[in-house]
Amino acid sequence: MLSKIPIDIKNVAAKDINKEILRFAIIAELDAISLYEQMASMAENNGVKRVLLDIAKEEKTHVGEFQSLLMKEDGQQEVELEMGKKEVEEKFSK
Repeated sequence: MLSKIPIDIKNVAAKDINKEILRFAIIAELDAISLYEQMASMAENNGVKRVLLDIAKEEKTHVGEFQSLLMKEDGQQEVELEMGKKEVEEKFSK
């Protein structure tokens, strides 16, 4: 159900450790968002549903925080993210 660290950290070059940690953190937050939103859709109590959705929203903020840090650690990631945004905008503008 929840992600496991997808790499053996001792096989990662020291210069890449922070990037890999941040990528795993993003994966973990996305898992949490999915889990909380799925549970909210099943919840019969509206209070439980609201709390789960609020927590999922907080996890989305965490994704943004980790992504921002990753952009600082990996300039290529930042460039590729921008390229991906442009590609989507081009496809939707047609």
